[in-house]
Amino acid sequence: MTEIFVDADACPVKDEIVRVAERHNVGVHMVSDGGIRPNPHPLVTMTIVTQGSDAADDWIAERIAAKDICVTNDIPLAARCIEVGARVVRPNGEPLDKNSIGSVLATRNLMTDLRSAGTVTGGPRPFDKKDRSKFLDFLERTIRDVQR
Repeated sequence: MTEIFVDADACPVKDEIVRVAERHNVGVHMVSDGGIRPNPHPLVTMTIVTQGSDAADDWIAERIAAKDICVTNDIPLAARCIEVGARVVRPNGEPLDKNSIGSVLATRNLMTDLRSAGTVTGGPRPFDKKDRSKFLDFLERTIRDVQR
């Protein structure tokens, strides 16, 4: 059975995930190091991991399986999930898969190097309604596709 795993600490689409999951009766794992409000919905399991840079990522990567969906902006976590056959989507609706993850990882590493060198100081553009809509569309289509 398909489940949704959410790297929940900075996820801006938690409510949207629960709405879509409810429509399809899909369980949701909100994984955090404690910085989010509990969600009382019966389909949602809140998991609080120990503080640490990769604790939530490790928890998700150890449990996610093929046909599951991961919602994350964390590129190394996305790569680990794709490796086991899971679907991955960023909160802005951008899907990540076997074909795209290599270049996304390379870009992430390059930007990390440029930021640490002080060459680049800005981040991504602000999250907006278009991103939210794109995310909802992708999640809806993906759940339908996986459940066939």
